[in-house]
Amino acid sequence: MKEPPYSIQIEQTADGSATLFVPAMEEHYHSVKGARSESKHIFVESGLLCSTADPAHVLEIGFGTGLNAMLTLEASGRTQRKVIYTALELYPLEWNTVKALKYSEDPLFRQLHHCPWEESVRITETFELRKHQTDVTRLSPESEWLFSVPSGFDVVYFDAFAPEKQPEMWKKQLFDKLYVIINKGGVLTTYCAKGSIRRMLQDCGFRVERLPGPPHGKREILRATKPLTTEE
Repeated sequence: MKEPPYSIQIEQTADGSATLFVPAMEEHYHSVKGARSESKHIFVESGLLCSTADPAHVLEIGFGTGLNAMLTLEASGRTQRKVIYTALELYPLEWNTVKALKYSEDPLFRQLHHCPWEESVRITETFELRKHQTDVTRLSPESEWLFSVPSGFDVVYFDAFAPEKQPEMWKKQLFDKLYVIINKGGVLTTYCAKGSIRRMLQDCGFRVERLPGPPHGKREILRATKPLTTEE
């Protein structure tokens, strides 16, 4: 199994939770203002909880530390709403690296990382996980992992590194493909609020909103919604 082709360091963030720092890219996995609070605000509160789909089919671009998946699992348990969670990650992290972040003592967090890849695994009564080690930039209608989600996605967590650090992840061609596999009324959330990204999402057909960022963090984030009709 491929591992990240770069060294990683652990750093503490302002809300007391930790994140990973990639010196070669000068990039963090999460905001230094608060890893847990950022993920909860951008992806769970502004994404999952704004979708009415039940069950909710969630696609995460970048499984990374598993924090977004754990927060979504917790939300599904609180609301008793079923979530079928698909995560794409080209370079899975070693468990020892993730464990050192101390995000959760819940055995379910360990299970998220240790369950098999390329399979559907029921973690709880309300949360099912599918992890795929794949390069999302090569997404196509023939991508094998797509055949396990014939109904499309209701929520997309777009959590790639910043455009200036990972430009190949922020090309219009990829977002055009994501638009196709998102259900009508489905939402895509991302921490990146750059004007060029907002305009690109609009060009793909999304209705895009600027939303307030997480407490003490980024000023704005983006939520893109696929219209219910072509007239929207």
